[in-house]
Amino acid sequence: MNVFRLAGDMTHLASVLVLLLKIHTMKSCAGISLKTQELYAIVFASRYLDIFTDFISLYNTLMKLIFLGSSFSIVWYMRVHKIVQRSYDKDHDTFRHYFLLLPCLLLALFIHEKFTFKEVMWTFSVYLEAVAILPQLVLLQRTRNIDNLTGQYVFFLGAYRGLYILNWIYRYLTQPHYVHWIPWISGIVQTLLYADFFYYYIVSWKNNKRLQLPA
Repeated sequence: MNVFRLAGDMTHLASVLVLLLKIHTMKSCAGISLKTQELYAIVFASRYLDIFTDFISLYNTLMKLIFLGSSFSIVWYMRVHKIVQRSYDKDHDTFRHYFLLLPCLLLALFIHEKFTFKEVMWTFSVYLEAVAILPQLVLLQRTRNIDNLTGQYVFFLGAYRGLYILNWIYRYLTQPHYVHWIPWISGIVQTLLYADFFYYYIVSWKNNKRLQLPA
C-alpha cells in the first residue's frame, strides 16, 4: 500500500467520523442528505459482498466493516432516531436518487471487467459511488448556508477520491500492466462533481468566512 492509498483511506474515514461526530454530539443531521447516505449504504453493501468469503488483510476487513456499519448507522439515525430525525431537511432534500440506481446497474451489466455476480455488483457500486454525492451537493446549493462540520464532511469525501486518483497514477507508473479504466473514469467523474464545492470551500477558508454556495 502506497502513501496516497493510505491517505485516501484515512481521509475517507475522517469524513465518516466528522459526520458521526456531528450527529452524535449535536443530535442533528441538518444539512445532510439522507438520499446520499442511502446511496452510500447501497454502494458499500454491493461492493463488500466478499467480506466473509475473501480475506485480503485485517486492515482491509476492518475498513469494510467500518464503512458498512457507519453507513447503515447514519441512515438509521436520520430515519429512526427520535431527536436526530427532527432536524432532517426533507423539504430541500428532494433529489430523486432512485433514478440513479437503474442506469448504474444497467451500465454495470454491460460494461464490466468480468461477468460474475460479485464483479457486476462491485462495478455497480463504483458507478453509483461516482454520482452518490449529487443529492448532497444539490441540498447544499439549496440551503446555501453550510455549517463547518457539514462542509468538512463533504470536503473530506471529495479529497478522498482525489487522493485515490493520485494512488492510481502512482500504481500505473510503478506496477506493470496496472490498468483499470472503470474505477479510473468513474473516479474522475466523481472528483469533477466536487469542483464547484472545492472552489467555494477554499475561498471561504482563505477569507475565514462561513461557507456559502451560490443559488
